[in-house]
Amino acid sequence: MEQLTPMMRQYLEVHEKVKDAILFFRLGDFYEMFFDDAITASRELDITLTGRECGLDEKAPMCGVPYHAAESYIAKLIEKGYKVAICEQVEDPKEAKGIVKRDIVRVLSPGTMTEGKYLKEHSNNYLMSICGNVLETGIAYVDLSTGEFYVTQFSIYENKGLLLDEIAKINPSELLMNTVVYKDKGINDALSRTSNGYINVLPNRYFELERSKNRIAQAMSVYSVHSLGLENRELAMKAAGALLAYIEETQMQVMQHVNALHYYDVGQFMALDHATRSNLELTKTIRGGEKKGSLLGLLDKTRTSMGSRKLKQWLDEPLTDAKKINLRLEAVEILFDQPMQRDTLKNRLEQIYDLKRLVGKMSMGTCNAKDLLALKDSIYQIPPIKEVMLALNAPLWEEMIRSLDDLGDIGELLERSIDPDPPLSVKEGNMIRDGYHEEVDHYREITTDSKNLLLKMEQREREKSGIRSLKIKYNKVFGYYIEVTNSNLSSVPPDYIRKQTLANSERYFTPELKELENSILEADQKLEELEYILFQEIRSEILKSLDRIKTTAEIISQVDVLYALAQVSFENNYIRPKVDESKEILIVEGRHPVVESMLENNAFVPNSVEVDTKDNRMIIITGPNMAGKSTYIRQIALIVLMAQTGCFVPAAQAKIGVVDRIFTRVGASDDLASGHSTFMVEMSEVSNILQNATKDSLVILDEVGRGTSTFDGLSIAWAVVEHLVDHVGCKTFFATHYHELTEMEEVKEGVRNYCIKVQERETGVLFLRKIVSGSADKSYGIEVAKLAGLPEPVIRRANELLVVLEQKEDKVKKSKSLAQTLPIVEDRVNLFNYKDKQIIEELDQLPLDEMTPMESMNYLYALKKRVTEVKE
Repeated sequence: MEQLTPMMRQYLEVHEKVKDAILFFRLGDFYEMFFDDAITASRELDITLTGRECGLDEKAPMCGVPYHAAESYIAKLIEKGYKVAICEQVEDPKEAKGIVKRDIVRVLSPGTMTEGKYLKEHSNNYLMSICGNVLETGIAYVDLSTGEFYVTQFSIYENKGLLLDEIAKINPSELLMNTVVYKDKGINDALSRTSNGYINVLPNRYFELERSKNRIAQAMSVYSVHSLGLENRELAMKAAGALLAYIEETQMQVMQHVNALHYYDVGQFMALDHATRSNLELTKTIRGGEKKGSLLGLLDKTRTSMGSRKLKQWLDEPLTDAKKINLRLEAVEILFDQPMQRDTLKNRLEQIYDLKRLVGKMSMGTCNAKDLLALKDSIYQIPPIKEVMLALNAPLWEEMIRSLDDLGDIGELLERSIDPDPPLSVKEGNMIRDGYHEEVDHYREITTDSKNLLLKMEQREREKSGIRSLKIKYNKVFGYYIEVTNSNLSSVPPDYIRKQTLANSERYFTPELKELENSILEADQKLEELEYILFQEIRSEILKSLDRIKTTAEIISQVDVLYALAQVSFENNYIRPKVDESKEILIVEGRHPVVESMLENNAFVPNSVEVDTKDNRMIIITGPNMAGKSTYIRQIALIVLMAQTGCFVPAAQAKIGVVDRIFTRVGASDDLASGHSTFMVEMSEVSNILQNATKDSLVILDEVGRGTSTFDGLSIAWAVVEHLVDHVGCKTFFATHYHELTEMEEVKEGVRNYCIKVQERETGVLFLRKIVSGSADKSYGIEVAKLAGLPEPVIRRANELLVVLEQKEDKVKKSKSLAQTLPIVEDRVNLFNYKDKQIIEELDQLPLDEMTPMESMNYLYALKKRVTEVKE
């Protein structure tokens, strides 16, 4: 260390503070990286690796990027999973004694990015904190670009999947965890399969309760955290406190816009696990991960970025309260019926900028004058939007109107103060409007008059010297000068003083020009400094109304979502569903919203369904591949989800009894990286459903058991159906090729058979894609293979083999059906003997050293209760 140069010692001392980050070290107009950071950055950014003398025998590896272009380079590193620490000069080089002081001003990571190319315009960028023990979990998450801050706490004693469901919903780009959560192998394994979030394991000091309470109270400007609805929710407070500590540590400034904490109960929303979100393609397609082709891609008719993010949030969190759902549906309906009001909203919303992220930029001091103009232009659209809302006579519209602030005083301030065409930089001047500030006008008059004097001087010098090409010019290095080409040097007056010699010309100045230059530069400098001070004052004045702007932004985003739902419902001929607390689902001529939108000439074949939790709770659907079974069961789930989101649905009629969650097991997938085959993934997903579904759930199962041998698969499928019918009682749609399952209609109450109608022809089969009562007696697999293009000799041979196999099966078939030959199960089958093993595994992983005496007692009590339940 002693051998190193002073600058390199400074670099390493600063780097000690952020060992897990790549350090961008400011040197002049570049951010430089050295040693291992340089090697990594050179490789990841594809920039040249050089070297610099550092005092050692060998040069230090070095690479760098221009400071004005650093944003794109930082975004690339963040996307690749790195943290970046920004080190700036923290003192004026003119006043420095020795090496200029430098220090870290900000640490950037996936969850703390607030602007630039890393952020996606239509998606939130959440930083999430998790604090858990063996019984409960508290989570907190925030989008620093908007200030949206949410907190919750729930039990994971019986169901750790709840935590994974929340993570799947929030989809954070970065996670903070306490050690107990991180050491939970089940959670860690699941996260490795379902989340791409950057994971930080924080020391216990981040999660100390009293410190967390103080941080929350200070950030929310309240005397006590109890006023925030956090009483007796210690883990939620710890998670929120750790989140705020991490933000403070990495951003090194007060985040004024993170000033409102929203507590929610997970039961407020329909629970959707990762598999269900993926299988239903809610926000992105399975293949390609694109928004286009997903439900969100279809429904997103929003006109603002913040509206698009709000719509995604609504789809991620369908409501479970029928009253609240109907408030949304009523608000959509009244706008659906008024096309002129929809057009007005569309035109006005299109002129509104991303107010939520503008607030974030103002709070963090990264906004410029153009951002303030964007705020002003957006404010001008609020009064006409309010007029439309006043014409919409529905409770939700009326509720929003009561909270909508037109922000007229802020708009008026910005109209008076900010020039209509300001520069991007806040330190270049020309931001403040004429007439706003007397001193600005005074300096501007001096510079204008001085520049007129320069023009007059230039004309006078031309006449005096006879050099018609003489020009008075300016640059930042040499200031003002008189430029004379070499061909006119003989005519240069004797009072000209040489300033610089160029290849084709000479540059001069005169005492008069120097005096005028001093006057202009002094006025320009004072003007720029004054304008920057005034800009900061204007920004500070606006920030006094931070809460008003945030509330208005939230309402406008909701208005945008309601507009989008009304517009897409109108364009696609959707109807308002009846939503209530009943256990029934009735859909008449329902359609798959996304598939329908991709077909021309109304080619989609609609289908109906009626289920409840009594006589029609298990629907078994048979029929060949490609006939439409998967589309049918998916469309039912999507229609239910759309209804509980507050959207109209693609059907002729719909009655939706609220479901608490939707489960899906659809399609074939594997997780080879974790050593999980297709069948293992299938069984894991089925296991999750059997353990967590309730009688109020909707379950969609497609081809369960097809990943193993016929007898194994049929046995598993039969047992799964029995359990769902006898012990869960939820509404289930079970698409299968196992025709034997249709026999359950005869022996199990609540089971109904449906099949895909097929028309046989001499030339092949025609799939009518119509669901009818009854069961299919053939799979038509060879016909499907023929449609897929298998060679004719292969099809011919398959048909020959099929005849032989069917004859063989007929010979060994017994007189009784499978249902009649199965053993009668007198006692309730306990599928959950797995709990014995689970309890042992939990005890083995129990972090006793990190548990308080009270937590240990609570766990022991809960464990005793579980053991008793298993024995019973």
